[in-house]
This record gives sequence, structure tokens and C-alpha cells, in this order.
Amino acid sequence: MDNLTHSLVGALIGQAGLKRKTGLAMPALIIGANLPDLDAACFFWLEGVEHLGFRRGITHGPPALVLLPLILAGLLYGFDRWQDSRGKRPEGRLPVQFGWLNGLAFLGCLTHPALDWLNVYGIRLLEPFSSQWFYGDTLFIIDVWLWALMGFATWFSLRREKRGGEWMKPARIAMVVALGYIGLNGAITAKAVDDVVQTHGENAFGANAIASPVPFAFWERETIRLDQSLFGQTVVYRIGRWPNSLANERRIPEFSCGPGTTLKQDEKTGPQVEAFMFWSRAPFAERAPDGSVILRDARFYDPRARDRFSVALPDVKCEELSAR
Repeated sequence: MDNLTHSLVGALIGQAGLKRKTGLAMPALIIGANLPDLDAACFFWLEGVEHLGFRRGITHGPPALVLLPLILAGLLYGFDRWQDSRGKRPEGRLPVQFGWLNGLAFLGCLTHPALDWLNVYGIRLLEPFSSQWFYGDTLFIIDVWLWALMGFATWFSLRREKRGGEWMKPARIAMVVALGYIGLNGAITAKAVDDVVQTHGENAFGANAIASPVPFAFWERETIRLDQSLFGQTVVYRIGRWPNSLANERRIPEFSCGPGTTLKQDEKTGPQVEAFMFWSRAPFAERAPDGSVILRDARFYDPRARDRFSVALPDVKCEELSAR
């Protein structure tokens, strides 16, 4: 999920009452909820789409979820001691307890992979022990309804606290509603997949459909199903809209590499292709206007642009398959 959602989850947990357990509890929760995204630093040293094969891995796995909170708690504890030694520690701050800081930072960190698992991008929950990808297919990566719910609840809770009213209850209610909303979306996804299977049957490869959440309209899904595979080179997907247009799916353009051609693994494109195929869940090749190949993933299909979820292979040419 996006970092605003992660931050609001950390803030709501604090406003539910846990921020009273120790000084600097809110920074521990909010920063902890974002901490696994330290892997975004890979953009400084990786090129092209190599980030796809690196993100949501090592910093989201079990060892990191133990070590990162400890580091954060140590830094916050040291910051409090440093302020105290300089006589600049805020008088209203609660005493800082390292055990609670570590526990809250750990709780914040745990919410991060839980939320990331909910969308179609995927997450490697067991790194470095296993590189298997897990997918929840439940929420769009930016969910404006969660923003509205958690943002309002956090503001309202803080406002009540400032005025001396009951401030924990609004945050707790919002957390329950948010969990109910997530559960509802999970049920919608399951129903969409079931309807696709009931309508079209399971394909010859035994793969289930992907029901991808869409922006704004949480009650709808973009469905993606594998239609066929040709000679191990070409895959064809059918993309529809649930619940209204399963019978009117559009086909992703189909074509195969010409005789004797393969995906070029040179010094520049090789790592790009390798990272893309490691990450991709629904890969296919699309012919560019100049006849070259673009590798794409059906989950993030945008025929109008070469985006950050695609790999251009200018030295590989393709020919269109004959119509059937």
C-alpha cells in the first residue's frame, strides 16, 4: 500500500490508546509502519525495472521485522537521552521505556507486510528463507475510502483529545470499520474469481483468474484469465470487468517471436528481463509500433505507454500470429 495508508494505520493504533504506553510512541508506530519500505533506496543503484525483483522482499521478511524495530527503538531512545542531556526534552513527554518502544515499533512494522499483501503487486513474506510471492488481491494499492475513513478518524480523535473528550473510542471504531471493509473486499474478490470460473471454466493449465481491485470503485474488479499458451513463447489473456462485463472480455494482442529469435539477454537488457520475469505474475510480450518487443504484465497493462512495469527489447522482433 501507499505510505499515507501505512502512516494512518500507525497513527490510529496510537490514538486507540497505545501512545500512552511510553514517550515517543507515535513516532515508533508511524515510522515503524513505514520502515520496511527502506528497500525503496534500491532506486539509487538499480536500473530500469530491476527494482521489481528487489522491492517487497528482504526488508519485508521475518529477520527484518525483528531487526528494524530494534534499530528504530534504539534510535528513538537515544534521541530522547540526547534531548535530555541538552536540556531540550519536552516537559510533557511521557518517560521513554525501551521495551514499549520496541514493542510498538514491532507492531507498526507488522502492519506493513499485512497491508502490502492485500494488493495484486505481491510480497515475498518469507525472505530470505523463500522467494515465493504472496498475493491478497483485496485492495487497490491506493484506496481513497481507507484514506477518508482513517484520516477523518485520526483527525477527530486528535480533536477530541485536545478538547479533553473521549478520544480513544473514535480510533477504535475506525479500526473495526476498516477491518470490516477489508473483509468485504476480500469477499468481493473471491466472488469475482468464482464467477469467472463458473462462466468460463478453468483453463487447460489449471490457473485461476486474477480479480484485480480498481481505483475508487471498490465493488468492481478487473478480471484477468489465461486463455492459451503457444509453444512456450506466447500467452494470451482475456481481461474483463466484474460484475458487468465478463461476457465481453477484451483480448490482449497476441503474437509470437519470429522463427529463430529469442529474448535477447545482453549486458543491458538481461538483468531487466530476469528481474521482470521473477516479479511478473501474468507476463506476455507485446509488439511495439517499430516491430520490437515489450514485455508487460497483464495486471498493469497500459497499451498507451512504456511504463515502469514493462521492459522494452529493441533488438527482438516479433511477427503477428495468423487470425483464428
